[in-house]
Amino acid sequence: MILTALNDYYQRLLVNPDPVSGLAKVPPYGFTDEKIGYVLLLSKAGELVDVIPNFEQIEKKEVAKYMTLPWSFDRTGKFTEKAFTSGKNPAFFLWDKPEFLLGVELADKKKGAWSVADLPFRATKQLHQNLLKECEDVGLKAVLQFFERWKPAEFAQSKITPEMLEFNLSFKLDGSFGLIGQTEAAKRIWLNHVAVTKNSTQRHCLVTNELAALKETHPKIKGVSGGQSSGGAIVSFNAEAYTSYGKEQGDNAPVSEAAAFGYTTALNYLLRRSNGQCISIGDTSTVFWAVAADAAKASAAENLFGLMLNMPIDEKSELTQIKPLLEKIAQGKPLSEIAPDLAEGTRFYLLGLAPNASRLSIRYWMDTSFGELAKHVAQHFKDLTLDPLPWNTAKPPSVQKLLLEVVPLRKKEGKYDYRSRKFDDIPPQLAGELFRAILTGQSYPQSLLAKIIQRLRTDGDINKLRVSLVKAVLCRQQRITNSNLQKEGVSMALNKDDSNIAYRLGRLFAVLEQAQKAALGKLNAGIGDKYYGAASATPHSIFPALVKNAKHHVASLRKGKKADWVKDAAKTAGWLEKEMGEIMLPFPSNTPFPKTLTLADQGRFVIGYYHQRHTKQNDAPKDVLVIDELDIETTTETTGD
Repeated sequence: MILTALNDYYQRLLVNPDPVSGLAKVPPYGFTDEKIGYVLLLSKAGELVDVIPNFEQIEKKEVAKYMTLPWSFDRTGKFTEKAFTSGKNPAFFLWDKPEFLLGVELADKKKGAWSVADLPFRATKQLHQNLLKECEDVGLKAVLQFFERWKPAEFAQSKITPEMLEFNLSFKLDGSFGLIGQTEAAKRIWLNHVAVTKNSTQRHCLVTNELAALKETHPKIKGVSGGQSSGGAIVSFNAEAYTSYGKEQGDNAPVSEAAAFGYTTALNYLLRRSNGQCISIGDTSTVFWAVAADAAKASAAENLFGLMLNMPIDEKSELTQIKPLLEKIAQGKPLSEIAPDLAEGTRFYLLGLAPNASRLSIRYWMDTSFGELAKHVAQHFKDLTLDPLPWNTAKPPSVQKLLLEVVPLRKKEGKYDYRSRKFDDIPPQLAGELFRAILTGQSYPQSLLAKIIQRLRTDGDINKLRVSLVKAVLCRQQRITNSNLQKEGVSMALNKDDSNIAYRLGRLFAVLEQAQKAALGKLNAGIGDKYYGAASATPHSIFPALVKNAKHHVASLRKGKKADWVKDAAKTAGWLEKEMGEIMLPFPSNTPFPKTLTLADQGRFVIGYYHQRHTKQNDAPKDVLVIDELDIETTTETTGD
């Protein structure tokens, strides 16, 4: 199913060129898109005229450009004389690493030291001599002459510097347009070289169900976060334990050469971050693509999905255009209202990949409709929503930003240092589970609630996004399980009629904290700093003493002892006393404070605390709510982005 969908996508990419450049988005069979850092400019006689850098600016970084050239293949193991004489030439045609193309490799990057790699160069020279010996094309003859002229030992006298040895190289004829490997003459020679012979064994391909020659080892997939730079494989049989009935390599999963090329090319295309169809969260790289009768609508679905998960946008003009869309998505509006021209039945595919040594693990696979996917993402934002809203309506939080809330937060000079949090510290498995829950509409991982509660008790940073995540987990749990435990629901705004003890305890703790601050002013460490953990987990051990102290604070206010910002001490004392009484009214008289609170109730506790602190009380003195640590911004830049 996965390979078939990817191969089908490759075929669609092949016939739907890029609307801007007019070129195909993926290379045809027999070719590949490879990063070429430098181009060797040759004269017609094969002399090295110049070395041309081949870089582009992407996200403020200089990166080598992708160029379409004859395909590469897996070069496993060390290249030896025996392997060279066995007939399996490991060299690539008209491009390669400097080790093969020049017979020179970088020995010490810091010192700029290099060494001769004679065997790889001999292999490359032999390949080009065999393929180009009868060629009449000027550019290809220049390449042949280059290999006759070039001496690896004379590298130091050439125009090539040691810094260039870190990149792939290719050839260009002086005065011509494009690389020599992209000419029609080069393409004909290469396709003839890789053509399947008529006497090849034909078997049914599992992907296309057609009789075709099978691929023994599939091309590598590159670009998965944390994976090997040489790439990984989804289909791989390199040990006896993975084989069946004595079959070797690809015979265990018969896939034709064309289908293997198609699905790997499509996946490599999707994994390029510049294409905007890949999201990396934790150790999982998720690629996505849409299928519609109209290629423009499929592209629109892919772009909108990226926006729904708050992928970075570079162009300011584009950000202005999508701002209304983001607001509607964050408000949970239906797809028909967000994008009326986009068909809800558009097929949408998502594939989550994680590195596993030389292989790739499939974390999840989804084949759904875009309407269903949009509904799940909208529901995610609904579940997160609190009153007041914890984020700017034009910038709903991304999955990465939410996950940062489980990362330990440290203080610097008495203030929370949000730069201390790094994406690398996000638990990989939790990241994948949260992303899957958002996409499928299933329960959020319970470990998310546990980790948020732990962070609240450890660093005491009760910020808006953390409370929002707690509310989302409880809200979805209640909706999916509909258990008696969650019968009372989770309110979005302050609900004075909510009789849940944990929720009311959270409200009460906020009032007790306000009473202390109103009477004593701003303290280095108030009850919120000292006792939040105990109050939210074991109320019976701490609340009786806190309530007793609060009564003393109220009495002090009545006597006129107050913080500088409190204007009417008597009115403030009356409101605090009334609020405490109203909150504690439903509490049992014999045991008003439970000994312990469950994890879910600890979540309700912090929601009650948030609502009491953030909601404007109609009858409360304005000066009661002056100091509010929950106003700490959580949008501060973090490292590891």
